[in-house]
Amino acid sequence: MPSLKRVTLLCITALAMPLHAIADDKSDAALFDKVDAIFADYALDQHIPGLVYGIVADGRLVYVRGMGVQDLESHRPVTPDSLFRIASMSKAFTALTVLKLRDDGKLRLDALAESYVPELKNWKSPTEDAPRIRVRDLLNHTAGLVTDDPWGDRQTPLPEADFTQLLRTGVPFSHAPGVTMEYSNLGYAILGRIIGNVSGRPYADTISSMLMQPLGMSSTGYMADAAPRERRAQGYHWADNKWTQVQTMAHGAFGAMGGVQTSAVDYAKWMAYLLAAWPARDGADAGPVKRATVRELAHGSNFPALRQRFGHTGADSCRQASTYGMGLIAATDCELGLTLSHGGGYPGYGSHVLLLPDYGVGVFAFTNRSYSGSSAAVWDAAMVLSRGGYLKARSLTAGPELAAAYTAAGSIYQKGDVSVASGQLAMNFLLDRDAAGWRRDLEQLKAAVGDCDTSAPLNPSGPLAGGFTWRCARGRVSGSVLLAPTTPPTIQTLTLQPKPP
Repeated sequence: MPSLKRVTLLCITALAMPLHAIADDKSDAALFDKVDAIFADYALDQHIPGLVYGIVADGRLVYVRGMGVQDLESHRPVTPDSLFRIASMSKAFTALTVLKLRDDGKLRLDALAESYVPELKNWKSPTEDAPRIRVRDLLNHTAGLVTDDPWGDRQTPLPEADFTQLLRTGVPFSHAPGVTMEYSNLGYAILGRIIGNVSGRPYADTISSMLMQPLGMSSTGYMADAAPRERRAQGYHWADNKWTQVQTMAHGAFGAMGGVQTSAVDYAKWMAYLLAAWPARDGADAGPVKRATVRELAHGSNFPALRQRFGHTGADSCRQASTYGMGLIAATDCELGLTLSHGGGYPGYGSHVLLLPDYGVGVFAFTNRSYSGSSAAVWDAAMVLSRGGYLKARSLTAGPELAAAYTAAGSIYQKGDVSVASGQLAMNFLLDRDAAGWRRDLEQLKAAVGDCDTSAPLNPSGPLAGGFTWRCARGRVSGSVLLAPTTPPTIQTLTLQPKPP
């Protein structure tokens, strides 16, 4: 075993491999330097033998870097092609495969799980009034099964026959199904069995053929020990101030909950594919799964919780509203918008992924130390990108109806009278504030700020709403316009007010 000093030096020696920079300016490079520093500190503080992390944006891997070594014996450096087990980040593959089978008419999410896994029919419910477990409950972790992270991870190599016997015997419940979210690896192993029974093939083959192969993820799969040894990152456990090698767990019945092995290059293809599902839009939908179905991964279980943002910025940030979706955790962040994330903890490995659909950007990291969840480093890196101006919200273009409504808003201000747009007002508009009241309001506003340039661009928040700021003779006006669900759309609200300095 190499000395602690020797391996520590290896772990903080980085192999930089930036790919396809979004922009050839120094600001991006400076931000990536800050990201490098975050992960270098994380690797040193957490005793990580090796890790790889990357940034995906605009459909491609724009930055990737390996640090440290794949194994402590050969000292092979980590590269973007090094293979890591990603543990529970595997669950999103399982969830999307279930949704794809739903799309194909092979199963229903609200059907009882026992319809597809007959062994569940003999399970004794925890209470007389408890409902039976649905497929949807397994996806959302609301099946009433107990949290089982340490136990579930060790079940990865469980033979299918032994899993069948476990299911026949039944398990105790933690709650009645459908009353709360409680994370269950067993639940996702059952989803793997559902995939196998419905498709008529082992779940690993079905997931690979439906998702991994069409996306060109040629190095990704469930048979970890079948991959070339020189590419595999060996897992380690850190305890008593030393590393201990962790034996690679074989493929088995529980792999659907955490058995995927992949590389940074391959995983970036998966992230780019998921991010491409946002925003909803017209145009070709090439698959392998429909964009609308991918967006269902963010559909939560309706048991939201408040949490702090991970990382060093979390203590001073507003709290997030989060819920478990399907293989991903959906949370709304006051700076990052919609976030989809998941960690992976496993004997010998740790990982984390963060997707930012509003910006088409994602950050991920894989490590080869047991349960070394890199959530703090990944979220800190995302905040560096956000506060450094790297994240650019996807722009929306105003359609003809919204553009016409905005033009009408300008005319209303210029004329000081809503009657100039009478044909474009919804039936509620003058009931909520009559024309005389609008004339007084507009007169007072004009007296305060003077004439305004009403040709400033509109910032749509959707096809029927938008905001704007006008520069005026003595200040600025901020406003918004919202259309009604009529055909054609008409103006249901218009706000105009002085913008504070």
